[in-house]
Amino acid sequence: MSRLKLLDHEAFELLKKYSIPHPPYGLAKSPEEAGELAERIGFPVVLKVVSPDISHKTDVGGVVLGVKSREEAIEAYKLILRNIERRAPSSRVVGVLVQKMLNPGLEVIIGSIRDVAFGVVLMVGLGGIFTEIFRDVSFRVAPLERDEVYSMFEELKGSLLFKGYRGLPPVNIDSLVDIVLKLEKIMEKHEKIVAVDLNPVFAYPDKACVVDARFILENNNNDQK
Repeated sequence: MSRLKLLDHEAFELLKKYSIPHPPYGLAKSPEEAGELAERIGFPVVLKVVSPDISHKTDVGGVVLGVKSREEAIEAYKLILRNIERRAPSSRVVGVLVQKMLNPGLEVIIGSIRDVAFGVVLMVGLGGIFTEIFRDVSFRVAPLERDEVYSMFEELKGSLLFKGYRGLPPVNIDSLVDIVLKLEKIMEKHEKIVAVDLNPVFAYPDKACVVDARFILENNNNDQK
């Protein structure tokens, strides 16, 4: 059967290959394995269904946040499978992603598309309500120099947030720039990837970390090598 996207754990494996920071995670295929992984990763964790057929996990009850014990992880796994069976019964379930739940940071979106006319295009923007309300994003055509990536962040309407604003601490802009440049390398090396959405990326004073990643593949190709 054709593949239109990388599965969650495959997406994080690709991020790891390119040294893009992300929370510790593992793929569980049973309730007991979910408990073991959660204990190994450290609490709290979030559990997310992994399925090639489900795009909006929350809508079908495929996400459980704030899991704080091995027992809760086991029950969360069972709950997710019950929800999928009830709300999306035809969906294939590969397993459940167990992921470290991070403290919220400044939400940033980093993405890319492969355009027929322009080639690889990179995008950055403010996440959360800022993107939903203001569509505060910036685009550049690859290849990019480091200075160009900094300018992408500087031209955002909410750029003051990166420097600290009204009691909020400044964030590590260098880490965000690194993620953009590493994403550009992924797009250069993996031509079958046609679109990427790293959202949200949490930006902190000392680092930035990709919390969720979506890689869209061309047609029916499922090769991520």
